[in-house]
Amino acid sequence: MVGSRTRQRPETQGVWDFLAQYGLFLAKAVTVAIAVVFCAIGIVAAASRARGGGGGEEGHIEVRKLNDRFDAMRDALRAATLESKEFRKLRKADRKAAKARHKSRPAPPDDKAPSAPRRIYVLNFHGDIRAQAVQNLREEISAVLTLAEPADQVVVRLESGGGMVHSYGLAAAQLARIRERGIPLTVCVDKVAASGGYLMACVAERVVAAPFAMLGSIGVVAQIPNFHRLLQKHDIDYEMVTAGQYKRTLTVFGHNTDAAREKFTEELEDTHALFKEFVSRYRPALDMAAVATGEAWFGERALALGLVDALGTSDALLQEAARASDVLEIRYVERKGLGERLGLTIEGAVERGVARAVERLDGRGDWLR
Repeated sequence: MVGSRTRQRPETQGVWDFLAQYGLFLAKAVTVAIAVVFCAIGIVAAASRARGGGGGEEGHIEVRKLNDRFDAMRDALRAATLESKEFRKLRKADRKAAKARHKSRPAPPDDKAPSAPRRIYVLNFHGDIRAQAVQNLREEISAVLTLAEPADQVVVRLESGGGMVHSYGLAAAQLARIRERGIPLTVCVDKVAASGGYLMACVAERVVAAPFAMLGSIGVVAQIPNFHRLLQKHDIDYEMVTAGQYKRTLTVFGHNTDAAREKFTEELEDTHALFKEFVSRYRPALDMAAVATGEAWFGERALALGLVDALGTSDALLQEAARASDVLEIRYVERKGLGERLGLTIEGAVERGVARAVERLDGRGDWLR
């Protein structure tokens, strides 16, 4: 009886043989397909390196006129809600208004009523820990400064929770180039400009923030794990040789002394002092004792403290500006090799994962430094 249960019919055995052969064929086909894809990737990468001279740093400037984008959105709604005759009539009126706007505007009657900017250049900065977006920002600013004049304006849509001091210091210095040329600079913060992000934002003559955007965090933090006791437990020696008394203070694997901690704290305090001096240079009316505590505030509170000048979103500001000015979004697109793009994608995914983990641990949804 038991043997009869395990015995398979000839037709069932044939089905299993077919499935086994088909599975083997499918595995071979997938292997060949993967090999072909990798070969194609290698050929494309080699061709890209050949075209770019191996540097991979060449890129180009892209310009998008946001007026056209807003007009297209409006026309789509009009076409869906108006009669064709009325729609054509409005289109004709819009073209006349656009031509009038491009003519020379008369001088304002007095200094209290300045005319609208001729052109508004829009830049975007989405910062990570290393402020890698500064590489594109410097190119975009260089491009804008080849044409922009004091009659124009630059608007930077800024989002960053901060990061490395030297990286964000460079980003802030890039924005300072705009101020030094006498071109009005506005920074819009829709979500967060904290720590290094605020170091950048404070350079602007005008900071506009959404009501629940996070701003401030004028402080410095450093966190260093130490595995010295773990190494000692397993009888592992760690040797570090330096030339110079303070070449290294706190270390990850060595024994940290009170003197090293004191020196490290002194360096942090000095960095904080430089941070405060920089902010005071551009926003001298701030009560630095009140705002340089490392805290961050929502837009409403930040306005009361003087960290921002007005509440609003970048969308509202730019849509209103497009009524009287040409609004041009400037974007530097860097040519990257396939391997570099893949690496940046993986790195971005890791950073987003770390940020989400910190948010869950922090419980407030903000990652302040």
